[in-house]
Amino acid sequence: MSTTAEERARPGTPARPSATERPASWFREQLAALRELLGKPLTTYYLIIMCSALLLALGLMMVLSASSIEALQKTGSPFSWFIKQSLSAAVGVLVMYVCSRLPVKFFRWVGYPLMVISIIALVMVLFIGSSELGAQRWIYLPGGLTIQPSEPAKLGLVLWGADLLARRARQGRIEWRQLLIPLMPGTAILAVLVMLGRDLGTTLVLFMIFLALLWVVGAPIKLFGGIMALAVLAAAIMIKVEPYRMARISSFLNPWADAQNGGYQAVQGQIAMGSGGWFGLGLGASRQKWSWLPHGESDFIFAILGEELGLMGTLMVVALFGLLGYAGLRVALRVNDAFIRLSAAAMVAWIVGQATVNMGAVLGVLPITGIPLPLVSYGGSALLPTLAALGMLLSFAKREPGAREALAARGPGPAARALSWLGLGGTTKGRVTR
Repeated sequence: MSTTAEERARPGTPARPSATERPASWFREQLAALRELLGKPLTTYYLIIMCSALLLALGLMMVLSASSIEALQKTGSPFSWFIKQSLSAAVGVLVMYVCSRLPVKFFRWVGYPLMVISIIALVMVLFIGSSELGAQRWIYLPGGLTIQPSEPAKLGLVLWGADLLARRARQGRIEWRQLLIPLMPGTAILAVLVMLGRDLGTTLVLFMIFLALLWVVGAPIKLFGGIMALAVLAAAIMIKVEPYRMARISSFLNPWADAQNGGYQAVQGQIAMGSGGWFGLGLGASRQKWSWLPHGESDFIFAILGEELGLMGTLMVVALFGLLGYAGLRVALRVNDAFIRLSAAAMVAWIVGQATVNMGAVLGVLPITGIPLPLVSYGGSALLPTLAALGMLLSFAKREPGAREALAARGPGPAARALSWLGLGGTTKGRVTR
């Protein structure tokens, strides 16, 4: 039934928006809904869980696809590496859950022993570690287990550095000398030990953590300039003294000029990415994983992902890491605690920065450094510290304004309800009692 001119002119009849006003009105409504959603106290908490779960599930799926051929050739089963990664993920999720329920004072305390243990382990790897492809990063244990000490060292630097600077800020000692000592010597010890194992990628991640800590605490720009100059000089010296690093830089500048030797991995990775098109060849349909692309399950898993899931799949991964970084920075901005601000920002620099370096190397815009894609690449030594850091970020997100009240109003969680169903606990006014 159409509206007549008299009805439109009648007082009290609401005017219908014109065709040009409707899109603007819809956009304003959606923007208001997004603001309302972002204003909720548990938005950060659920963002961290969602992004972590999706990246972890995607990583398990891609590890199964990317490693199946090589695992079949080496172990006789296409599922052997996937099973190892699944077990690491199961342990990591449990660690993440435990860390999400620990108090802040535990994280402030554990950074110091973790730094000491990391330094001892990095020294041990130089003497008893195994060397692969020119890098000495791993310690092999009985039962086929391996440990890469440089991975927990990242978490140790985050916690130790954040607590150190938080104490300095609380005492009012914010001069640049107090900011650098002992933070810079501690970072330098880790970086030198990692570099002695020929791991330039992890050294870069440690440097990003160090800079993030200084940035959040308010270090002057001149200090950043001096540190960057020293870092560039040190990197130039390290590249010059190692012929394989010079060859890697040359291959990065023009990988197709040496496509069968130094540029082989970069070229095969670009072929994989280019073969995926918009929507990919299909899950499991990668051609490069058939012994063409080296380390397709670890360092270059993003190339296999791009080949099988296409541009849409790679953009989804980039978006998930972007949301995870946003959630970490949101925690840093909304929680009024110096340690939480510092450690949350440093974790964003670590996880998102490492993901950027990995994806940039696969795309050919950064040199290949041999670091994994967080939560996605194969390797339990990298997965466990990352999930522990995300659990800690969940613990921090609970301290946002209104988050505790919202969690309490939500009632008992799935674990508490499961205990009550088993008769191991009861519920009283939304709280679990034993």
